[in-house]
Amino acid sequence: MININLLSVSNLPKLSKLRKLELSDNRISGGLEVLAERTPNLTHLNLSGNKIKDINTLEPLKKLPNLHSLDLFNCEVTMLINYRESVFTLLPQLTYLDGFDADDQEAPDSDPEADGDGLEDEYENGEEGEEEDDDEEEDDLDEEVIDDEEDEDDDLEGEEEEDGVDDEEEDEEEDGEDDEEDEADDDLPRGEKRKRNIEDEGEEDPEDEEDDEDD
Repeated sequence: MININLLSVSNLPKLSKLRKLELSDNRISGGLEVLAERTPNLTHLNLSGNKIKDINTLEPLKKLPNLHSLDLFNCEVTMLINYRESVFTLLPQLTYLDGFDADDQEAPDSDPEADGDGLEDEYENGEEGEEEDDDEEEDDLDEEVIDDEEDEDDDLEGEEEEDGVDDEEEDEEEDGEDDEEDEADDDLPRGEKRKRNIEDEGEEDPEDEEDDEDD
């Protein structure tokens, strides 16, 4: 809830699992006891840029045993003499104040656990695993389609070969019938064979022509 002109946290709902709360750049000047009641597991609290002027205003934060990081940057309280020593004395559970510990060692850039980065990583890993499974399923489907197409091609080639064999058998049968007819013609007497040839060619027998002339 950053920079929303918030005057108080009195209407904050009970959030027992909340660990990091951002309240910077508002107009909060007190009433921090609500945080201890409604967000008891806070580890990080950012109150920078608010209207906090007195060290005693921070006293309710003693009831947040897990509070490790507190940010009061740009609050008037930071202008007090011995400000840092006073806050670390008041809140002994603190590790970092305004980004530095009691020995002026800078805090890490972020706390993955408090920021929820661990959960995001798990979620992303879960999505990646699902995508890999989807890719594997798609590859399996592609392989099945290719196998089906190859089987269809083999069937078509087999049918074409069978058709070719059938055509060859039909041609051989027709050739055999023609040969049989030719052989039958060879077995006929010479006169009958000649007569059949004349009939096939549509010509008249010369002997018939002589009979016609005698008539």
